[in-house]
Amino acid sequence: MMKSRLIKAESARDALLTQRGNTFYPRYHLAPPAGWMNDPNGLIYFNGRYHAFYQHHPMSEHWGPMHWGHATSPDMVHWQHEPIALAPGDEYDLDGCFSGSAVDDGGVLSLIYTGHVWLSGEGDDSAIREVQCLAISHDGIHFEKRGVILTPPDGIMHFRDPKVWRDGDNWWMVVGARDARDKGQVLLYRGISLSEWCFERVLAQANAQEGFMWECPDFFPLGEHDYLMFSPQGMNAEGYAYRNRFQSGVLQGHWRPETVFKRTGVFEELDHGHDFYAPQSFLAADGRRVILGWMDMWESPMPSKREGWSGAFTLPRELSEQNGKLYQRPVREVESLRQQRQYIEPATITNTHIITECAEAVELEICWDVARSQSEQYGIRLGDGLQLYVDNQAKRLVLWRRYPQEGMDGYRSIALPVCARLNIRMFIDRSSVEVFVNDGEASMTSRIYPQPEQRALTLYANQGEAVMLGGFFWLLG
Repeated sequence: MMKSRLIKAESARDALLTQRGNTFYPRYHLAPPAGWMNDPNGLIYFNGRYHAFYQHHPMSEHWGPMHWGHATSPDMVHWQHEPIALAPGDEYDLDGCFSGSAVDDGGVLSLIYTGHVWLSGEGDDSAIREVQCLAISHDGIHFEKRGVILTPPDGIMHFRDPKVWRDGDNWWMVVGARDARDKGQVLLYRGISLSEWCFERVLAQANAQEGFMWECPDFFPLGEHDYLMFSPQGMNAEGYAYRNRFQSGVLQGHWRPETVFKRTGVFEELDHGHDFYAPQSFLAADGRRVILGWMDMWESPMPSKREGWSGAFTLPRELSEQNGKLYQRPVREVESLRQQRQYIEPATITNTHIITECAEAVELEICWDVARSQSEQYGIRLGDGLQLYVDNQAKRLVLWRRYPQEGMDGYRSIALPVCARLNIRMFIDRSSVEVFVNDGEASMTSRIYPQPEQRALTLYANQGEAVMLGGFFWLLG
């Protein structure tokens, strides 16, 4: 049965692909060939290639019954689309193959995912059934469903997004949940196989301010700590923080089997832009801890739908811990995209300084001398719609996008790092910008929608001088 549903899904996506527009379609980020994409799923290095699965609706550019799209890569940067891996329709996943993860089980690529069923009509979250399911592949491309492997505890209805890993003789699984008091939590399970699981404990749960549902949990050691990464729904904005519809971030702490997870810090957002959700981690071939996130946000405008597609992933980012703080940087493989390099001479900016007339797929790295820059506002501008600037009065770094025709006009910001120099590494694609501050200390990711004639990239300063210490600019492809 799934084979016929997969054929139907591929046919629908192929039909969409013949009409897909490209004004906003990314040059170097992973996006669906056509149709809808959201959460990264099943990220894994397996048999010499990287696999990225994703929540996918191949019949439409809108969210719908979730399939699993699939792409592979030799380097996490250059992706090849593969046949759709999973299609819903069985009794346990009738209305969707929701998010999950992938593991290598003795040479068998195994997907663990949430089977979703609406009990009172599509979209009615008050009556659903969610269970964890297994599908396997011997060639890494074609999958066979093996059915339900885990049902929710009593009193839990929202129960999804399993992340599975192996440690010694045991499998472990974390699952996102919503308890009877409408508080988010992460449940921990131990398995002797991928189909035999025992409940261990509630690994962590929300306090009064941490949301009603914790989606897409991930749990991993890094440096001196263990990190619980998840996407809480229902957090209220607090000043400059938590401004998006939903958030994504980490709790830092310590954990060992048979013990509770002891928090050592508060929930911290991973990214401070408009569009970042549901990150999932995996181990690169050499053991680096890497994440990919969905580069969009629920209930936000998505102009690419006019082109027959929606959704993209961030660049892969390596996580590291420095002085007890989590850093994220683009993986070094991203440098393989670099083509022409242009040196940017140091300059004192008093008005505008043009870097290129058309920044469609570029990387920019520059350094500002914060201590000597007296301009009230200085930074980088793309056309008339995007600014990344230092607000010298508020002492904040601001990313502002303004596309009134798309219903977009607003900013996100972080406190200006306390340092004499501010290093900015910025990746621009046709419909996205990713900013890395001071070698990974902070990141800001947003979707942008400039028309082709609105892609001039300039440096600028208002009301005073800004001292730019030089940098580099690359075309990417």
